[in-house]
Amino acid sequence: MDANPDEENKRFSLGRFKTFLIGRARDPRDPGVFHRLALIAFFAWIGLGADGLSSSCYGPSEAFIVLGANHHLGLFVALGTAITIFVISAGYSQIIELFPTGGGGYLVASKLLSPTLGMISGCALLIDYMLTISLSVASGAEAIFSFLPPSLFPYRVEFAVLGVLALIILNLRGVKESVITLMPIFLVFVGTHLFVILYALGTHLGNFPQVAGDTVAEVNGVTSQVGLLGLFFILLRSYSMGAGTYTGIEAVSNGLPILRDPKVHTGKRTMSYMAISLAVTVLGLMLAYVLYRVEPVSGKTLNAVLFGHITSGWGSNLAYTFVLVTLLSEGAILFVAAQTGFIDGPRVLANMALDRWLPTKFANLSDRLVTQNGVLLMGLAALLLIIATGGSVQFLIVLYSINVFITFVLSQAGMVRHWWNVKVSDRKWKKHIFINGIGLLLTAFILISVTTAKFDEGGWITLIVTGTFVLLAVLTKRHYKNTFRMLGRLDSLVEAVELSKAVPVPNVRKDEGFEGQYDPNAMTAVILVNGYNGLGLHAVFGTFRLFKGIFKNFVFVQIGVVDAGVFKGKSELDRLQTHIRGELERYVDFLKKYGYYSEGISAIGIDVADEIDQLAPKIIERFPQSVFFGGQIVFQKENFLTHWLHNYMTFVIQKRFYNRGIPFVILPVRV
Repeated sequence: MDANPDEENKRFSLGRFKTFLIGRARDPRDPGVFHRLALIAFFAWIGLGADGLSSSCYGPSEAFIVLGANHHLGLFVALGTAITIFVISAGYSQIIELFPTGGGGYLVASKLLSPTLGMISGCALLIDYMLTISLSVASGAEAIFSFLPPSLFPYRVEFAVLGVLALIILNLRGVKESVITLMPIFLVFVGTHLFVILYALGTHLGNFPQVAGDTVAEVNGVTSQVGLLGLFFILLRSYSMGAGTYTGIEAVSNGLPILRDPKVHTGKRTMSYMAISLAVTVLGLMLAYVLYRVEPVSGKTLNAVLFGHITSGWGSNLAYTFVLVTLLSEGAILFVAAQTGFIDGPRVLANMALDRWLPTKFANLSDRLVTQNGVLLMGLAALLLIIATGGSVQFLIVLYSINVFITFVLSQAGMVRHWWNVKVSDRKWKKHIFINGIGLLLTAFILISVTTAKFDEGGWITLIVTGTFVLLAVLTKRHYKNTFRMLGRLDSLVEAVELSKAVPVPNVRKDEGFEGQYDPNAMTAVILVNGYNGLGLHAVFGTFRLFKGIFKNFVFVQIGVVDAGVFKGKSELDRLQTHIRGELERYVDFLKKYGYYSEGISAIGIDVADEIDQLAPKIIERFPQSVFFGGQIVFQKENFLTHWLHNYMTFVIQKRFYNRGIPFVILPVRV
C-alpha cells in the first residue's frame, strides 16, 4: 500500500533540514554508542566544571568587596572558601560512590530522605539550572559588550538570546559535541588565569612576611574595635556573600550517566579536577587582590582592576592585548558555564518524569539520544528569564544561588542519615558521617545566610517560583496516581486469566482447521501492547467482542522505549529486551490455550511510532489480511493537562497508517 506522496515528501524535507541542523540519528542498539557518547574526565571537567570555575569571575570579588578597608581579612575568607569547596566535593564524592549510576540532589534526597523531599530538592535544582543558563549567558554578553562601543551595549540582550539559541542547537546535537566545541574557550580561561595567579605570587614572594605582619595587625585592630565576636561576624558575612562560588559542585554526581566507564572512577577524578581548579583559582585571585591592594573601581570588575595592576609595567600594546584576551575569556566561559544547566537540568527533569512528578515526555530521548524536551524547556525558560529581566545581571544574581543550597542541605542530610543507619555494617561510618556532617553544617549556614541577605532584595521571588513548581509537581503526581488507580481496575483481567477463570474468549472448533496452525492468509489481528497487563488484555477481548470469529491469527507487538531511565548501558538494554520477550510470551501462551495461532514481535527504540512503521510492512508481508489494533486511554474530561501528560501515541500511529492505507482500529479505554 503506497503512502501519500505529498506527506512523504514533506517528511523527507523536514528530515533533511533536521539532519543538517542537529546531525544524523543515532542507534541506541549500537553496542559502541555508549563509549562514543560518554565523556572522559577531562571533557567532563569542561562540560560540568565550567559552572563552578566561572563563579570565580564574581564569587571571590563579592566576598572581597564586602570587607571594605579590611582587605587582609580576605586571606581567611579565601582559606575558608577553599576548605568549603573541598568539604562539599568530598561529600559529593561519597555520593558518587553510593550512587554509581548517578545521584544528584533529587535522587539522593528521594532515596535517603523521602520522595517528597527529593521532589522539593529536584524542583529547587531545576530553577537553579534555569538561572545558571540565563545568568551565565547574560553575564557573558555583558562582559563581551563592555569592550565594544557604548552605542552597541543595548544590543547585549539580543546577543544573549542568540547565545542561548546557539547553545540549544549545540546540545540538541549531543553533549559531547557541545563540550568539544566550547573546549578552546575553557582552556584559554584556565591558561590566562593560571598565569595571572602564578605571576602575582611569583613577583611578590619577598612581600609575604610583610603581608603576614599586616594581616596580624589588621586582625588586632578589628578585634580592638568590635571584639572577637565582631571579627567573626565580619568574616562570616564575607564568606556567605561569596556563596555563588560553590554553585555547580553538585553537577558531577548528577551527570554521572554521561561519563565514561568506570563511571565512579571517572566521576571522582572529574570531581577532583573541579575542586582543585576552583579552590586554586579562588584562593589565588583573593591572595592577588591582597598583594596588589586592589580597590573597587566604578564600571570595572575587581578582576579587571587586578589585571590592570599586573600588566601596568608591560607596555601598552602587550598589556592591552593580555587584559583583553583574559577578560574576554571570562565573558566567554560564562557561556560555557551555561552547559551545566543544559547537561544536568534535562537529566533532573528526566529522573523526576520517570517518577511521575513531571510529564513522562521529559524522559524521552531524541534520535540523537538526547533528552530533547528537557533541553528545549531549559533553553526556553532561560530565554524568558533573560527577556523578562532585560538581561539584568544584577537582578538575576539576586535570584541565583539560593536554590542550589536547598539541594546541598538535603543531599548532605540524606547522606548523614544513611551513614547513621549503616553504622553497624560499615566500619568507616564515622569518617563518612563526619565528612557529610561538616558539609551539612556549612551548607545549612550558607543557605540561611544567603536567604536572609537576598530575601528583601528579590530572593523571595525565587522561593515563590520554586514553591509554584513544587505545587505543579504535586498536581502532576496526583493525576498519574489517579490514572494508574483507575487503570488498575483492568488488572482484574490478569488475575482472572492467571486463575484460569472464565473469560470471554471464543474457542475455535477443531473441524475449522485453525487450532494453533499457522495460516498466513487467515484474518490476523495485530495488537499493540505495552506489557502484559489489563490494558493489553482489554484490547484482546475487545477484538473478540467486536469481531466475533473473524480473526484466526493474533500477533502481539511491543516496543521497548529506550528513555533516559534505560539508556545507561548495554546491560540495561539487554534487560529491557528480555523483559519484553517474557511479557509477549504470556500473551502468546494465553491465546494458544484457546486454539489460536499466536506469536510475539518485539523491538526497542526511542520512538514507538517509528519502530511500528518499520515493523508493519514485514508483518503485512507475512500476514496480508492484517488489521492493527491499539488501546487508547479516554478521559471523561479531556483538557490541556491530559494532553500534556499523556502521549496519545495510538493516534500518531493511526494517522501514519491512514496515509499508507493500512487498517488501524483504536479501542477506547475509558478511565
